[in-house]
Amino acid sequence: MSFPGTINEKRSYIKLTKMSAQSQMRAMLDQLMGTQRDGTQNNSVKFTDDEVCKTFLLGCCPNDILAGTRADIGDCRKVHDLALKADYEMSQKTKDYFYDFDAYEHLKSFIHDTDQKIEISKKRLAEQQAEISAEVQSKANAVHDLNEQIGKLLVKAEELGMQGEIDESKAVLEEVEKVKQLKNEAEEAYRNSMPASTYQQQKLRVCEICSAYLGLHDNDCRLADHFGGKLHAGFIQIREELEKLSKLVESRRKDYETTMMKRRSDRDHEVEERRRKYHPSNRSRDENRRSPVRSRSHRHRSRSRSRDRDREYKRRDRSRSRDRSRRSYGSSRSRR
Repeated sequence: MSFPGTINEKRSYIKLTKMSAQSQMRAMLDQLMGTQRDGTQNNSVKFTDDEVCKTFLLGCCPNDILAGTRADIGDCRKVHDLALKADYEMSQKTKDYFYDFDAYEHLKSFIHDTDQKIEISKKRLAEQQAEISAEVQSKANAVHDLNEQIGKLLVKAEELGMQGEIDESKAVLEEVEKVKQLKNEAEEAYRNSMPASTYQQQKLRVCEICSAYLGLHDNDCRLADHFGGKLHAGFIQIREELEKLSKLVESRRKDYETTMMKRRSDRDHEVEERRRKYHPSNRSRDENRRSPVRSRSHRHRSRSRSRDRDREYKRRDRSRSRDRSRRSYGSSRSRR
């Protein structure tokens, strides 16, 4: 059974076939309708959260592409959710989130690490093959190049056969036979250029795409398995996605910087407004401004309490003064 669509869609389909019928239906609904397929938010996580993998939202996370290969790097440390991906795709139609910049940085870092690994492997092989002259090495490289050409032609012939292009597939296979003859001649020239003891040790080359080791004398089946395999195809896809994102990011960088600057400014303004709104001193002033009647009433009560205190003080003073007068009058009469 063939399944039309992109490589990622095919992988999603394969994953679905391994689920139960109920799980398949749920996953397909999530992928089509997002987290609100039941009319309510089914997920507390939003696609805008930092914990969600933005590269996954664009369909090019290396953790998914290389899953099940010898370069499998396990589950992504960030969230992968088909429903969130559907939410993003629907929301992206009305707002640009610039997640292509996040994906570009992710893939750029991943490919940089891969290229470093390739260079380390090549250096290790070079140290082991240090005694080989430049002429001998060039002959070995010629054999490797022909091996790579054979592998790619075999993959192409298989694809043409699956598409029903039988004549074109046969033509490619005839070309493969011609390249094989060139390879045999190149191997003979390489074998005659170095001692037999050394010849058996100089068999490996590092693939410039996926960092796998290729044998100098790999047969057709091994070459087809490598160049048509999931590992090599996965790295080709990642590199192609990186190249595409690189061009896209370069063309959108000015818009990205302008938009990010405006969003930061809006966010800072919002934070400042929130701080001013909820600061105690500002809140009391705002309340007074919002309630002038309450403020006047408060001032009126304050003046009333002040007048009452003044009256009480005056009354006490008069009372004490009368008491002193009475005591003074009684004392003078007793002396007489």
